[in-house]
Amino acid sequence: MKKSWGLTQKILSGQKKIESRWYKSKIAPWNKIKQGEIVYFKDSGMPVTIKAEVDKVMQFSNLTSDKVKELLKVYGADIGIHNISDDLDFLKDKKYCILIFLKNPQKITPFSIDKAGFGLMSAWISVGDVRMVRS
Repeated sequence: MKKSWGLTQKILSGQKKIESRWYKSKIAPWNKIKQGEIVYFKDSGMPVTIKAEVDKVMQFSNLTSDKVKELLKVYGADIGIHNISDDLDFLKDKKYCILIFLKNPQKITPFSIDKAGFGLMSAWISVGDVRMVRS
């Protein structure tokens, strides 16, 4: 996550209750994440420092500008989006949205990950066991 946005700290404090992913095509974590799973978070270029449990997952497809606007109106505050008009422009070409509702965020002992084989620029990777990517 982009460190300057402070999103990891907002997750930890409970201010950000939903992690959202907006895509032009179906990519991870689309159909790969389920209630009860654990999600780990890190700021870009930093070790993993936070984990949270997935409380619920909602997926939306065939998005239009109106659907995006409605999603932002309903869930924007819990996602951490407060200026809908600014984000509408950024999201105008997105066709898919995943909302991952988080619970029990916790600070953890920091660890680094090795994304070899996943693509160094991958913003989201799905693994069966986090020990597979711990370095």
